[in-house]
Amino acid sequence: MPRVIHFEIHAENPERAVRFYSELFQWEFTKWEGPMDYWLVVTGPDGTPGINGGMLRRPQPRSGNDGVIAYVCTVHVDDLDQSFGKALQLGGAVALPKMPVPGVGWLAYVKDTEGNVLGLMQPDAKAA
Repeated sequence: MPRVIHFEIHAENPERAVRFYSELFQWEFTKWEGPMDYWLVVTGPDGTPGINGGMLRRPQPRSGNDGVIAYVCTVHVDDLDQSFGKALQLGGAVALPKMPVPGVGWLAYVKDTEGNVLGLMQPDAKAA
């Protein structure tokens, strides 16, 4: 059964968002050393309930129905193409097409039937 494994915060000003969440919740942010602006978010100690996440610079402007304006939960899937296709068959829509996250895997965002954005991640260390 696929589980939520990650959340993402999309931020227009990541430095401002880091200050906000660090001061509000004492979350820890570490800049990822990969090829894109990305911060890893630790929300609590290992072994306690909850998940960690990430933060990135908002890839699209916030206007109308464009852009992500909420946390995105990402679900681990074994076959991204199959899950992405099934989501579309069930009435979902493309939010962001399949893309590599170098050294991590393949990621795509879909909108569910209610317009909520959902991340789908197929782990693959060779993704590029």
